[in-house]
Amino acid sequence: METIEQLESNVRSYVRSFPTVFVSARGHVMIDRAGKEYIDFFAGAGTLNYGHNNPRLREALLSYLSSEGITHSLDMATGAKIQFLETLNEVILQPRKMYYKVMFPGPTGTNAVESALKLARKVTGRTQVIAFTNGFHGMTLGSLALTCNGKKRRGAGVTLSDVTHAPYDGYLGEGVDTAAALDRQLSDPSGGLNAPAAIVVETVQGEGGINVASAKWLRKIQDVARKHGALLVLDDIQVGCGRTGPFFSFEEFGLDPDLICLSKSLSGYGFPFAILLLKGKHDIWEPGEHNGTFRGFNPAMVTATTALKLYWSSDELSQSVKKKGELIRERLGAMASRWGGQVRGRGLVQGLALPDPSHAGAISAAAFRRGLIAETSGSRDQVLKLLPPLTLPEKDLMKGLDILEEAAGEVVHG
Repeated sequence: METIEQLESNVRSYVRSFPTVFVSARGHVMIDRAGKEYIDFFAGAGTLNYGHNNPRLREALLSYLSSEGITHSLDMATGAKIQFLETLNEVILQPRKMYYKVMFPGPTGTNAVESALKLARKVTGRTQVIAFTNGFHGMTLGSLALTCNGKKRRGAGVTLSDVTHAPYDGYLGEGVDTAAALDRQLSDPSGGLNAPAAIVVETVQGEGGINVASAKWLRKIQDVARKHGALLVLDDIQVGCGRTGPFFSFEEFGLDPDLICLSKSLSGYGFPFAILLLKGKHDIWEPGEHNGTFRGFNPAMVTATTALKLYWSSDELSQSVKKKGELIRERLGAMASRWGGQVRGRGLVQGLALPDPSHAGAISAAAFRRGLIAETSGSRDQVLKLLPPLTLPEKDLMKGLDILEEAAGEVVHG
């Protein structure tokens, strides 16, 4: 840790919350230099849905590397890319009757969001974009303009423009239809809003405090986008790839987005990998108009292809996520009832908000001392956020929840 203190920038964050030196990991367990094991309810901020060093994915990766497979290819054609595209189409898109083309914008989630913004503006000829309160979409300037967190926005050092933030579902309290309010404002010539190029939304705001939008509200937002000629952009970077149960977090709601942003657990192995799914009618790019050096990282395509075949050729994992999500909600619900809190989330992205906003961070720290890694989220870090690997066995899920309950009891009761 002395090396980290001396040589790494002050911008580091997670190492402050989890101050130990990790040296290995497997499945849902991380191990530090002293040999202490930690149950991981963080999973790389949702990047390791299939666990650390998943053996089936590792086997495919090592086989590819040992065969001298292409590692870096920009956007040239490779066997790994073709296999990924065909598998994504056959396993994910065709069974859901989803007809999209695939864009490789660069390796991270914010690359996918930036390309969606650029394309929406190119398609519509408009500049203004609508995002939502408490949203988080990335740290590059376009994505950061969509993001609401004040601390992160201040880090930009420049004006973040061409984005209007509308109230998310529930932001103004129960009974207030914020989708109808947005439609009214856009429909009114004196509403003060320019016609938008896109409306960008998350079905569950992971970084924003585990805020869950209802299916009804999301469908209304889609209607608003269609009515006003805007593209509907679905940011499924953190809560896609099975995090809420189905592969896409929105597929049970009858949504048909124009653009879909995917990253985080898409590679399945923790490798940087992102794509933008776009309707064919919107594919008006000129060759090379948007590119990036690392948009052809083939090892990520290899592990992504393996993960899709292994986990999404049936609904077994999806059903398992829903079942384990119910177990988490039951346990968190008991804690919330005992201490006057609130449970938020869907599937295996869930959170516990207690009356004292400082308790979430204190519980995270107390849990870490006991061998559990869980982060916080929300505008004041007031929500304890659980993102365990989707493949976590139930017995280990319950063990982690036992640790969490013990840590919460310590904090609440002093």
